Amino acid sequence: MMHSLNRRMALAALAACSTGPVFAQGAFPNKPLRVIVPQPPGGGFDFVGRILADRLAKALNQPVVVENRVGSGTLIGTDLAAKADPDGYTLVVGSISNLALNMGLYRKPPYNSLRDFEPLGLAVAYGYTLMARKDLPYKSLKDVIAYAKANPGRLTYASAGVGSGQHVIAAALWQQAGVDITHVPYRGAQTAYQDLVGGRVDLFFDLSPTARAQIDGGNARALAVSGNTRQPTLPDVPTIRESGVAKLELESWFGLFAPAKTPPRVLEKLRTELDTIIASKDVSDTFRKAGGRSLSLSLAETRALVKRDVEYWSKLIRELDIKPD
Repeated sequence: MMHSLNRRMALAALAACSTGPVFAQGAFPNKPLRVIVPQPPGGGFDFVGRILADRLAKALNQPVVVENRVGSGTLIGTDLAAKADPDGYTLVVGSISNLALNMGLYRKPPYNSLRDFEPLGLAVAYGYTLMARKDLPYKSLKDVIAYAKANPGRLTYASAGVGSGQHVIAAALWQQAGVDITHVPYRGAQTAYQDLVGGRVDLFFDLSPTARAQIDGGNARALAVSGNTRQPTLPDVPTIRESGVAKLELESWFGLFAPAKTPPRVLEKLRTELDTIIASKDVSDTFRKAGGRSLSLSLAETRALVKRDVEYWSKLIRELDIKPD
């Protein structure tokens, strides 16, 4: 009897010891988090990631470390996040580029955007601006299309690489307008700008915040913007739809995503804090001043937007037969 009692007491003590760490781990978060940025420092991914990581660290009272994990466009860093432990401690900056375009670019992508990630919140959307070299004689998008129709392949357009957002939006526009404009891919936007400013390439679509500096500096001329409304920072520049050459719109949204199977209570905590951050005047003003449109979406609206863009743009990329480098 005594032996049996002692054995039960020993088992109870062992159980208490083994569950101790589980109870200790119950409060989320109790260690630093990381936000994976799947592109180098300095671009849109990095800008959004660092703003949200900084505010999230204050809200959670834990360090939030930004890791730039680059390679194969945005594929390597995004795949790393998809395969991370689903415990809420590894997040990724998600955008049209890594979550929608990659699904069409790669025949067998290593992750599935809709299956492998849980959206936490979308913070901002940026449109693209189509620029011409400053001495291009055509003053509007309509004039450019008219010349391109009469002179197939004579005009050139830059991109930050095959399959980049800059490439896809331009290729879709030329297809819808029925023109042949020669693609000149670069490794990143900076080298593309060097040739646009130097007059060695005719056209370049880039995210509006980056494009604005070149336009304001007189290094390039804006022809059109890709959103459904005009840019407040470029009020005289028409949208693609207004130009009358194509019914095309594209805004690149940015936000934070967690691996699928992250516990619901952890997702709820992260979403609650992120919602507050995104809605704050400080953050919305920061994004607006950089040329972005601050977003305020419910979880259902976020899921619907991501699903719509993944399905639409991946299908369009396959139709355009765009392949990665």
